[in-house]
Amino acid sequence: MSVTSPYGGFDAIARSPFRVAAPPSYSLRDMPPDRVFGDAWLVILSSLKELRGGWPTRGWSWDARQSCVASSFSVELEDKARAAASVALSREWTMTTIDRAPSPLRELAERTGGLREGQMLLASAPVGAAFAYALWWPWGDGMTTSARVGLGGPAVKPDDLQRLRDTFGVQL
Repeated sequence: MSVTSPYGGFDAIARSPFRVAAPPSYSLRDMPPDRVFGDAWLVILSSLKELRGGWPTRGWSWDARQSCVASSFSVELEDKARAAASVALSREWTMTTIDRAPSPLRELAERTGGLREGQMLLASAPVGAAFAYALWWPWGDGMTTSARVGLGGPAVKPDDLQRLRDTFGVQL
């Protein structure tokens, strides 16, 4: 089957004065690591919205000290909370593995007091240099755990934190 055109076929179309050059192609290696086309936070906050939808309790509050949303739950709900968190935060670091974490996560752990026995730092896959994380902190009473969910990376702005609060239905 042949295709015809007023210009005489595919070769003639390629020589047509109306031909538009294809845009140059780029690989991800050409992109600076802190640049992402579009809104990295939109991608991250969409997954956090799924986390919130599956969360076993409904109470979220603002932890101003850590700039995170926070929720506490009883040990009976831990499996459900872990399942909900895994939707958005698939990477897990403990006090014995944090030394192998990427430097932004190690710095976050240090800045928040380090990881102790039973505590975890959960993290999303990075989108550019942006990521979400959760500080998973058992209270030590054997009955309650807190999860503090925040945004990380060099480009976190107050507007981004407001979007995080909006995602979790938290008002100041």
